Amino acid sequence: MSQPLFTLYVDDRYLSPYAMSAFVALTEKGLNLELETLSLSQGEHLQPAYGTLLRTQRIPALVQGRFHLSESSAISEYLEDRFPAPDYPRLYPEALDDRAKAREVQAWLRSDLAALRNERPTEVIFTKMRGEPLTAEGRQAATKLFRAAEALLPEGEDYLFGSWCIADTDLALMLKRLVLNGDTVPDRLARYARLQWQRPSVQRWLALPRE
Repeated sequence: MSQPLFTLYVDDRYLSPYAMSAFVALTEKGLNLELETLSLSQGEHLQPAYGTLLRTQRIPALVQGRFHLSESSAISEYLEDRFPAPDYPRLYPEALDDRAKAREVQAWLRSDLAALRNERPTEVIFTKMRGEPLTAEGRQAATKLFRAAEALLPEGEDYLFGSWCIADTDLALMLKRLVLNGDTVPDRLARYARLQWQRPSVQRWLALPRE
């Protein structure tokens, strides 16, 4: 089956969790993909040349011909609609209610838990930087994350909805902020995060060169 070539714009240090999510989605679908990097520290994403590609000037950005799309969850939903099962692997659960819950998880992880994102940035994950002990706000966010994740993940299961979906990668990434920093994480959740991290699409992202 002939496939279009997609260009995915990401940060040049490959640190964005949202760029990783979009990369994993494209890779899981088995689509033709090339990466273009932009230096966020030098403001390349704010330059007029990039603005002509995408009005929001945010990464990740997916480009194919005249079509441009940003926001990682929008990208994964678009890919699921454009390249549906059974011809392509699923990114979201088949059941309607589970699919809605997976999108809820994605939206929650992107809009909440700011203290964890600030105190355990993705440098902890991708460059092995160590953070200071969590503040009271950080500990509160971690507790909220653990309670929600334990409620979402069925006992004895490896995935949120019976088989892998993109929300598993996103949730595992948030947990990995703590796991890889050496913070205490419930055993069941640490095991879940380790399993998601072994997925080949995730390993391909981890193998990208970083300073």
